[in-house]
Amino acid sequence: MKKSNLVWQSKLVLLLVLPFVGADVVLEAHWWATQNLQVAEWTVGLSVLLGLATWQMRAATPWGAAAGAGITASLMFSTVAFPYLPWRTALVPVLAVSLMAFLATRAGRGRKEGLGMAESRRGRGAAQIAANLGAATIVSSAFVQSWFIDSKWIPAAANNPGLVLTAGLAALAEAAADTASSELGQVFEGSPRMITTLRRVEAGRDGAVSMAGSAAGMAAAVIVAAAGTFALSGSAPMFWISAAGGAFGLFFDSLLGATLEEAGWLNNDMVNFLSTGSAAAFALGLLALLSLPGMPIRLGP
Repeated sequence: MKKSNLVWQSKLVLLLVLPFVGADVVLEAHWWATQNLQVAEWTVGLSVLLGLATWQMRAATPWGAAAGAGITASLMFSTVAFPYLPWRTALVPVLAVSLMAFLATRAGRGRKEGLGMAESRRGRGAAQIAANLGAATIVSSAFVQSWFIDSKWIPAAANNPGLVLTAGLAALAEAAADTASSELGQVFEGSPRMITTLRRVEAGRDGAVSMAGSAAGMAAAVIVAAAGTFALSGSAPMFWISAAGGAFGLFFDSLLGATLEEAGWLNNDMVNFLSTGSAAAFALGLLALLSLPGMPIRLGP
């Protein structure tokens, strides 16, 4: 199956993410405008400003910048805490992801263009941004947070609700890790290896990994995990679990690339969406495991 026939998967990602984001932003903005206008003004204002800056820097198309602004607003609303400070929300890890993506895509651009693997100079489209940030937005929403707390699937979250945000942070860490790994891996000399067979393959092939690219990806995951933990006033478990989730998602992305994407069953947008989702699921699984009685790591406040 040709990948050009899989454009419906990009549209499916948009359908899964953007209506959810739009409804969430409208409802949250209305609620906060009546309860605390400062929250609504700063969240919407900074999100729009980030979207405009991304578009002006040609890091995203107009529709991509609009999607990014909506996703940023949704994530910021989902992480409001008091006393309210905009930089104590998910804005900080989103900025970290955006900045690393911008720098990584432009590093060694001449070599990437020579290899025919450079990203479009128009920037990322709405589907690409939704695929990279959509899972984090959904799992961080107030509705999903409430479900996890009420279900008692993660018992420690009853006394420390912020723990649930670890899953969204892990998804953001994976998004940064994937971009840094793929973009910087193309810059360094040397032949990568297929993750499933360890055979040397040409750079840019789906499922190909390299030591330099993997190291760059894991470093990016750690940076985003650290930025998010600081911004959300999280604990050490939030940092380590979100970083581990980002690393897990990075290699899950490569595995999907070497199998289902290489076979023509998945396109890159769907692979990215599933990989960020796997990072969130991995983090949630660790949280549930560490919440069991007798575990040596304390997740409570």
